[in-house]
Amino acid sequence: MIAITNVRILDPVTRTDCIGDVLIKRDAIFDVGPALDITGCVRVIDGTDLVLSPGLVDTHVHFRDPGLTYKEDIFTGADAAKQGGFTTVVMMANTKPTISTPELLEANLERGRQTGIHVLQAASVTRDLAGKELTDMPALAKAGAAGFTDDGIPIMDEGLLRKAMETAVALDLPVSLHEEDPAFIASPGVNAGPVADALGVGGASALAEEVMVARDCEIARDTGARVIIQHISSGRSVAIVRQAKKSGAKVFAEATPHHFTLTEKDVLIHGTYARMNPPLRTEADRLAIIQGLMDGTIDVIATDHAPHSAEEKALPFAKAPSGIIGLETSLALGITTLVRGGYISLMELMDKMSAAPARLYHLNPQGIAPGAPADLVLYAPEESWVVEGYSSKAINSPFTGQTLYGKVYATICDGNIVYEA
Repeated sequence: MIAITNVRILDPVTRTDCIGDVLIKRDAIFDVGPALDITGCVRVIDGTDLVLSPGLVDTHVHFRDPGLTYKEDIFTGADAAKQGGFTTVVMMANTKPTISTPELLEANLERGRQTGIHVLQAASVTRDLAGKELTDMPALAKAGAAGFTDDGIPIMDEGLLRKAMETAVALDLPVSLHEEDPAFIASPGVNAGPVADALGVGGASALAEEVMVARDCEIARDTGARVIIQHISSGRSVAIVRQAKKSGAKVFAEATPHHFTLTEKDVLIHGTYARMNPPLRTEADRLAIIQGLMDGTIDVIATDHAPHSAEEKALPFAKAPSGIIGLETSLALGITTLVRGGYISLMELMDKMSAAPARLYHLNPQGIAPGAPADLVLYAPEESWVVEGYSSKAINSPFTGQTLYGKVYATICDGNIVYEA
């Protein structure tokens, strides 16, 4: 057995917040309580001044496997997840080839089973992300798809999307949507406005996101589908989702740490390392996203971990790929920006980074209780650390060199210590 003693147990599933001990036997939690008998434990971890929470769940990562593994692969991506405190991740489907067939999906799931954490795979909504033909969604669900997404590309055919949502309802799986209408994007990666003008590019209007969010919230309401609005970036989009929820739509929203921490002005500081789709927007948009996290409009925090090579990010701004890595810094940015900023409690942060995403994907979170899976993260929310030394193959983060709060000390999955600082 493994014992973690004198630790603050903070569990959003059971709403527990207390000091105590946790015993782990094989792949499950054996006991929880004060001053437990630790005789015979093969490992005792002193949890004084540390917090123990359920392992983090990231429902939006790109591990670039297959086809783009010079950027990242399932194993290095999983290592980055472990360093960040994640025990479960959901990989997106925009690989090369796209995860459009059961054979490709099953191959990735098999590789994921060798990583030491729970690596799930979403399948594409349309074949090869072309937006013309639906994949065999029932066959993909049978093969183990966690959900469906064409992330990276919007689905412009409303009729096709409606059919996908109806199929997803029958399969009881979520559909995650990348919401950017190309008609309102002169050039991607930066918000249309003064910063884009300073860079000499047209930029991407917030309207590109907002019109798609409004459309898809209505289709979701009409079909009853569980729809996830990915990496929400616009304050108006937050308001649209808020109203859709009130109208009964099963719409959920995710926010990334970079969208609730940075603004378009950071593009002038970090260049291509702050280029992303959808782009960083205004301070008003950032605060609206935080308000959405506070009032429950935004359900989950997801990284959109998007590794690229240093050579690709060294290209001129208009030619460099969009996206940043985020697994190693996500928890710390949540603590630094949201908790220490006074916006939400640590319990609420853990809900949005663990319990809520697990519920959204039917992962049956059981929290820190006897018999529950021993998937845990041990961290120090009050301890500062400097961002450096990534486990990812990539280094494309605007947070490198910054001091953040919330150091991960250990990640435990299925009772095994898979990362230790």
